Amino acid sequence: MTRRNWLSAAGAAAQVVSAQAQTSGISDAVIANANRGVENLLGRQVLDPKSRFRGGIADADGLFSHGTVGAIVEVFGAAYLCDRTKYYKNPLLIERMQLAVDWVMRGISKEGNIDLPITNFNSTPDTAFFTNPVATIAVLARRYKAPEVTAIVEPLLRRVGQGLLHGGVHTPNHRWVVTSALAQLHELFGGTEYLNRANQWLNEGIDMDPDGQFSERSTTVYNTVSDRGLTIAAIKLKRPDLLEYVRRNLDSMMYLLHPGNEVVTEISKRQDKNVRAKPDRYWFPAKYLAVQDNNGLYEAFAQAGINGQQLSLLLEYPELQKPVQAKPLPENYVKVFPTVGIGRIRRGKTSATLQFTGADRVFCLRRGDVVMNGIRFASAFFGKAQFIPTSGGPKGKGYEFTQSLEGPYYQPLDAKPEPPIIYHDQWGASWKNRKKSGICKLTQSATVTEDANGFSVRIQASGTDDVPLAVEISLAPGGVLEGCEKLKGEDQYLLPEGKTASYRVGSDVLKFGPGLSETQYVNVRGALPKLDGTSVYLTGYTPFDRTIRFEWA
Repeated sequence: MTRRNWLSAAGAAAQVVSAQAQTSGISDAVIANANRGVENLLGRQVLDPKSRFRGGIADADGLFSHGTVGAIVEVFGAAYLCDRTKYYKNPLLIERMQLAVDWVMRGISKEGNIDLPITNFNSTPDTAFFTNPVATIAVLARRYKAPEVTAIVEPLLRRVGQGLLHGGVHTPNHRWVVTSALAQLHELFGGTEYLNRANQWLNEGIDMDPDGQFSERSTTVYNTVSDRGLTIAAIKLKRPDLLEYVRRNLDSMMYLLHPGNEVVTEISKRQDKNVRAKPDRYWFPAKYLAVQDNNGLYEAFAQAGINGQQLSLLLEYPELQKPVQAKPLPENYVKVFPTVGIGRIRRGKTSATLQFTGADRVFCLRRGDVVMNGIRFASAFFGKAQFIPTSGGPKGKGYEFTQSLEGPYYQPLDAKPEPPIIYHDQWGASWKNRKKSGICKLTQSATVTEDANGFSVRIQASGTDDVPLAVEISLAPGGVLEGCEKLKGEDQYLLPEGKTASYRVGSDVLKFGPGLSETQYVNVRGALPKLDGTSVYLTGYTPFDRTIRFEWA
C-alpha cells in the first residue's frame, strides 16, 4: 500500500462515528496521568465569581494566559470522554470547561485572537497553539456523540477561526502551527476558507535545511512544534508529502541524542539552547510515523519520548495505540552535519558534540552521567579574544577550529584640507578613515582528536606574546571533583601544573589534564561570563600550546 493510499484509509477510518472510545491499547500509566492532570487543574482553576480571571489558571508568576484554557479543555475533555478514567462522563468537567471557555470568550480580541501576557498580544500564533488541543476535543466530541462537549467548544473554535484566517506570525514554526489549526477547523466545519488560508502558508515551502533541521534548529521545542503541525496538516489535508519533512527531521534527530536519550541542544537558535531535556515532545510525530511506516527506529524514538504521550491524541488517532517492534537507536557513529556546522560522535555511553563555527563551546562531552558542558578559552587580547571560531571542520584524523584577530591603534585623521571635528556620535564611524598602526595580531585554534579511550584537545594561541589566556572546562553540577585547587569565585577551580583532575558522577568518571596554572586570571576581560556549574581552569601566556587529554577511568 502506498503512503498516499494508507493516509487516505487512515483518514477515512478516523471519521467512523463510535459511541465508545477505543482505549484497549492505552496504558494504565497514561490513564493515571490523565487523572492526575484533571485533579491538578481542578485544584488550580479560579472559581471566585468576583474574579476577572474566573475559569482561568495562574502561572508561577501569577499571570493568567488564555492559552492555558487549551490545556484545560484538552485534559478535561479527554478524561470526560474516556471510559477508563475516573472522571468519565463526570458533569463537573462540563461545568469547569464551560467556565474556562467563558473566560476566553470574554477576552478574545475583535480580530479573533488571544493574548500571551508574557510577550504576545492579539496573537494569532498563540491562538493557533490554543486551537490545536481544543479542536482535538471537538473531533472527539462528535465521534463519541457528546453534544454537551460540542456545545462548549465549537462556538469558541468558530470565533478564533477568524483570527487564524487573517492574522500573521512572528517565527517560521508559527506557520505550521497556524496551518495545522486551520486544517483541523477545515475538517470540522468544511468550506474553502480554512483550506485556502492553510495552502497560502504551505505554498511558501517548508524551512528545512539539507541536514534535516528546521531553520530555528530548536531541537527540543520548535522542531517538535513543526513536526507536530506538519503531521496534523498532512492527515487533515490529505497531504502525505508533508510527512517527508517530518521523516527527515526524525532521521536527523537520531544522531542528536546523548546517552540516556537526552537531546543535543547546543545547535538551537532559540530558548532551548544548551538546555537539558528528553525528546518527549517528539512522541506524537514519531509514534504516528512508526505505525504508518512500520519503522522500528521511529518507534524507539517515540519510546524515548514516552512521557510525551497524551490521552487526547491516543483517542483521536487510535492507530497510535498499535505496538511496533522497536529497533535500537544509533549509538556508535561519527556524523557530520555540514549545513548546521557540527560534528557528532557516539560510542555507546560516550557522546561528543563539536561546533565548527560561531559557538564558544567548540567541544562538549558526556560520559554516562558525567556531563562536560563545554571547553572554551579566551585571551586578554584587546577585550575581544573569546575563542569563537570563524572556520572549522574535519581535518585529517580530527577536527580543527580557527580564529584570527587584530588589535590596531588608530592615527589622527588627515587634517587636510581642514581639521576634522569628531562629534560624540562619530567616533566609531571615523575608524574607516584613520590609518592603523601598531597592529597586534593573534591566531587562536583548537584541534580535537578521538582515540580508543577518550579525546585530546590541543589549544594554541600565537602572534602577540605574553597575552594571558584562560581555558575553562565546565562541568554540570552533581559530581565530585578531585585534583584541583579552589579559586575565590564560586565553583571555580584551578588545575595545577602537571596534575590530572577527575570528576565522578555515580559510577562514571571523567579524567582530564595535565594542568597548567601560571596565573589566577580566569575571568578574562572581554570573555563571556562563567558557565553555570563547576568551572576548572588552565591558565598561561601566549605563545600557548597545550594538549588536554580527556579519558575514562
